[in-house]
Amino acid sequence: MALVHEFERSGNWLFKRRSWLPVLMVASGLLVMYYVNRQGILFDSTEEIIFLSVSLYGELIRILTVGFAPGNTSGRNTSYGQIADEINVSGIYSLVRHPLYVGNYFMWLGPALFLRSEWFVIVFTLVYWLYYERIMFAEEQFLRKKFGEAYDKWSETVRAILPVFKNYIPPRLSFSILTVFRREYNSFINIFVIFSALDLARNYFISGRISVTPFWGWLTGGALLIWIILRTIHKKTRWFTVEGR
Repeated sequence: MALVHEFERSGNWLFKRRSWLPVLMVASGLLVMYYVNRQGILFDSTEEIIFLSVSLYGELIRILTVGFAPGNTSGRNTSYGQIADEINVSGIYSLVRHPLYVGNYFMWLGPALFLRSEWFVIVFTLVYWLYYERIMFAEEQFLRKKFGEAYDKWSETVRAILPVFKNYIPPRLSFSILTVFRREYNSFINIFVIFSALDLARNYFISGRISVTPFWGWLTGGALLIWIILRTIHKKTRWFTVEGR
């Protein structure tokens, strides 16, 4: 099998199982936390605000992507395959071809930094790149087959993950906060759940007691309340439904 077909097939396989990466990262992070110097990850509010800010920066990238995107684009894919009604070429997509995956990287970089291990951050970055490189390749093959020269022409001027700001095109659609509420509430709560899980594991490994630091307990509790409200509205009403989004 030619490499182009092998890359596409493996990329589609990984796409359908892309939720595995967070699970693998958390599991490996707990192992690192257990076997490496546990005193090196003692609670420090300044450091952990920075780590959380890195993750929220990644969420902000996702928000700016999703909020301006039309329907059936920007990650609106299913476990059965890719979906794309058009090519996004304006807004953040005029800066970088895969903004959602850039956002995901920073969202997960925060918990990786939490472990205070330079080599783990390096390994995480390499694994993330290898994992999502195949997924991005498969997605681009799908878009090239569907949109042909139009996609090739756009991709020649926009890099995959490193932004180029000189060719910025304002978003074609207005920002939709309702779309963001509908599509991002799970990503938002996941950030706080992961940090709290790492905090709980840290406290247990150090003291032998199952507890969450009040800093993370209050933040996660507030985030959980927001998640419950947004999920309830999304499941019980059509308030977040926006035509064409």
